[in-house]
Amino acid sequence: MAYLLSKSNQPEQINISLPASKSISNRLLLLNALSYSALEIKNLSDSDDTRVMLNALNADSNHFDVGAAGTSMRFLTAFLSKIVGEWTITGSERMKQRPIKTLVDALNQLGAKIEYIEKEGYPPLRIFGSALEGCDLELPGDVSSQYISALLMVAPTMKNGLNLTLTGDIISKPYLNMTLALMKEFGITANWSGNTIKIPQADYKPLKTSVESDWSASSYWYEIAALCPDMEITLKGLKKQSLQGDSNVQFIFDSLGVKTRFSQKGVTLSQHGSMVKKLKYDFVNEPDLAQTVAVTCCLLNIPFHFTGLQTLKIKETDRISALIAELAKLGFELTSNNIDNLIWDGKKSKLENKEISIDTYKDHRMAMAFAPAILKENNVLINDPMVVTKSYPLYWQDLETIGIKHETK
Repeated sequence: MAYLLSKSNQPEQINISLPASKSISNRLLLLNALSYSALEIKNLSDSDDTRVMLNALNADSNHFDVGAAGTSMRFLTAFLSKIVGEWTITGSERMKQRPIKTLVDALNQLGAKIEYIEKEGYPPLRIFGSALEGCDLELPGDVSSQYISALLMVAPTMKNGLNLTLTGDIISKPYLNMTLALMKEFGITANWSGNTIKIPQADYKPLKTSVESDWSASSYWYEIAALCPDMEITLKGLKKQSLQGDSNVQFIFDSLGVKTRFSQKGVTLSQHGSMVKKLKYDFVNEPDLAQTVAVTCCLLNIPFHFTGLQTLKIKETDRISALIAELAKLGFELTSNNIDNLIWDGKKSKLENKEISIDTYKDHRMAMAFAPAILKENNVLINDPMVVTKSYPLYWQDLETIGIKHETK
């Protein structure tokens, strides 16, 4: 299936109710389970990833299929390692290509027994759950923050707790800070000094809590605001004091001409008319924003040099390669060291006047980052558009409020 996009006149003002944060939702679900709580989590995300997590934690089964949900794979692997029993966990074909060896090795060092069912270092896994025993553990700081967060959340349940030292450069720090802040709400106080995080053995305390709206989802509306000079967009439910590192989207897009104004409702976006001539940015703390910003810069003809993208290669797809391939269809010639950077120096190729067919690679952020291209182009087709349900199920309906319509092909 594909959506052929079309555009009509854009309204001057719109209000959007953003989805809840899936990053916070999935952490709260695991912390709720670790605290043996029956208390309600309000405003839980309705994304695919959160549904997978919720269903797994409530399942009467010893076999779990998390599909494409990376957080669920990592978090549940750690959680099941401490639950007595024999468990298997698998996922989509892409999930079977996403490495998990760093986390498995760490858990096995802590007393877990985890085996690979198919390919060494990758899901699916067979887990023999038992009590874990904490120790002094070292882990590279430049691995996925989901590995580290998974270990941190189960750490208080280990005998003697956990002293975790992160070696080298630490990436995605905001996600680790989010994890520790939520753990603190459930009664666990960690000490992060230098590169070492010390977590004592302790009991989680049940907590009635609520999920804030998703700053990552806001990025697509920042993109639209940057492309629509006369539009004012109010995004409901966003907080100025947020646990989400992707709240830095407001500062990135300030360089691209978008002003952010906070109110009791959330934030209101409008253009302030001043843009940089070239954008240089290190995405080491906000890798999930890279696709949106790259597409926006190209559509605004702003050259860029992005770094800190090393985790993009192990996401839902290799996002660096995907961005290069799909932006080429729009005429933009990007380059990369194929490790951690992405560059556009302003070079463009001439396009024939034909339909632009964007592949999404089973990646929700590819679909959502490229859809606003219809504001600058006439014929844009988004393949496999419903991948957006992974984080933003109502995305296409929300786009209709600004005159971006879709026809199923």
